[in-house]
Amino acid sequence: MSKKIVTIVGARPQFIKAAAVSREIRKHPGQLEEVMVHTGQHYDPNMSQVFFDELEIPAPRYNLEVSGGTHGAMTGRMLEGIERILLNEKPDWVLIYGDTNSTLAGALAAAKLHIPVAHVEAGLRSFNMHMPEEINRILADRVSSLLLCPTDLAVDNLAREGVTQGVHNVGDVMYDVALYYRERARAASGILKTLGLTEKAFALATCHRAENTDDPVRLESIVSALAQVASDMPVVLPLHPRTRKLLQQFGLERYLAALTIVEPLPFLDMVALEQAAKVILTDSGGVQKEAFFYRVPCITMRDETEWVETVESGWNQLVGASNSAILHAYAGLADAPLGGHGFPYGKGFASRLILEELLRFS
Repeated sequence: MSKKIVTIVGARPQFIKAAAVSREIRKHPGQLEEVMVHTGQHYDPNMSQVFFDELEIPAPRYNLEVSGGTHGAMTGRMLEGIERILLNEKPDWVLIYGDTNSTLAGALAAAKLHIPVAHVEAGLRSFNMHMPEEINRILADRVSSLLLCPTDLAVDNLAREGVTQGVHNVGDVMYDVALYYRERARAASGILKTLGLTEKAFALATCHRAENTDDPVRLESIVSALAQVASDMPVVLPLHPRTRKLLQQFGLERYLAALTIVEPLPFLDMVALEQAAKVILTDSGGVQKEAFFYRVPCITMRDETEWVETVESGWNQLVGASNSAILHAYAGLADAPLGGHGFPYGKGFASRLILEELLRFS
């Protein structure tokens, strides 16, 4: 008898991760059926049919179109919508990814209906309870039946919290994604030519986290540092609409003139830029790892990271939002102690292991 899985996603990175697992699900016709639900949490104009075509997944069956508002209001509206869908679909599993409000809403809706929850990227901890993501991931882990961890450290984090049942290190599904799309992006994307860039002669930057964008001092430190890096080589900044709005609000637009500003990019274009960059400067968790996967030095503009393996290997430098620290890390790139790469995130078949656990668990 076929098992039904309802997958809850709400942000672009979650769709990218879900694409890898969905590809595995489709290898089991008659055994598994997937219903994808998009909460609408992150509105992204690039999440058109082209986005789903690039990822080779069908568009979601449901879109709750819940975006904007406070954390509580957003999560509550999602919870209400997801509960209605779960009552209608009656799935055997609810599959959630990461640490967004969509993750938490999916976990709570399923748990209250006594539907088992499988959490991909379980066990990650920043140990910063001021981050809404930290609260979301802790609560989601607590109500999950299957905790699908990306690293040994994530397993250890859960054990320290007394959670050992249903815990499995399956590796990081983002490594599956990186391997699958690496050559496809090189072949299909013309973004370097469009922007007039030369491989390994530009920097790629992203900045979207609230801890950076909502603080005018931190935001100015970051964009002023990026502008100074741009005096040495082009800096490409795909600018999140919210970040653009706050730069305007704080009167910091003047720094953008030195940068190559582009709209948020289609998935394959972003992968092509990540691979070709000489250095990546980011506050994104996913981009840190992608830099590691593609062997590109990374400067992370945050005070902590969940992906400590990238720092321990020497491929990632954690510098906070200080202008001087960012520029010091950039100046020292040639002397950065790049370590062995290893396989801290598995060997590229996390999606298959996730499916094996879902099929095994009854």
